[in-house]
Amino acid sequence: MMKITLLGTGTSQGVPVVGCQCEVCKSNDPRDNRLRTSAFVEADGVSLLIDTGPDLRQQLLREQISHIDAVLVTHEHKDHLAGLDDIRPVFFMQKHPMDIYAMQRVLSVVRKDFDYAFKEHPYPGAPSFQLHPVRYDRFFVKNVEIQPIQVRHLTLPILGFRIGTFAYITDASFVADSELAHLQNLDVLVVNALHHEKHYSHFNLEQALHFVDVVKPKHAYLTHVSHHMGLYADVEKTLPPHVTLGYDGLKITIDR
Repeated sequence: MMKITLLGTGTSQGVPVVGCQCEVCKSNDPRDNRLRTSAFVEADGVSLLIDTGPDLRQQLLREQISHIDAVLVTHEHKDHLAGLDDIRPVFFMQKHPMDIYAMQRVLSVVRKDFDYAFKEHPYPGAPSFQLHPVRYDRFFVKNVEIQPIQVRHLTLPILGFRIGTFAYITDASFVADSELAHLQNLDVLVVNALHHEKHYSHFNLEQALHFVDVVKPKHAYLTHVSHHMGLYADVEKTLPPHVTLGYDGLKITIDR
């Protein structure tokens, strides 16, 4: 069995956006409040955190997460990486370096932005990270197989991940046909859908739904959603039966 929790489903600014007075940002529906995009996957006794955005502390507290076996990073943009230091309490409890899997380019950013974790004599309160460069070949975290998915975010190569019959893709504006072989026979696909209008570096809703039609998962959930998408209650009514607009705290179970 696999359990996926959408920790955050918002864009780089989150929702509500600071200073915005639109109906979505002022909504009382908790599904319209979106922290920066991240997910937590529990599979075969292994706990995997996908991305560590600026809201990570709040997300870990809300979901009462106290154990993480590894962090998978899609790319280095700050809305996906800036909260990495917030796993320090987990590191202190587990008493061993936190394994981080990402492209070599992204790991270089981790070393630069969190340089205090890599000092020869770090201060006592610093975390410790074990960095694992990822290419496009499958790898394992303990007994869990992970297949990286090549994704493009405008011109920036980034990663999606397939774990069992679940795949997670965010910040995509293009996925090559050559990657579709890694996306066959999915029970669950999580994919980004920014809003209705076309965008230069993200799928909009129409493009995301087309991608879902191509991949044909049993069910798809949309993430990385902007306040320009509209109210959750309104948008959800317009989606096909096998597509759900994601929201923070949404839990998905795959029984195999």
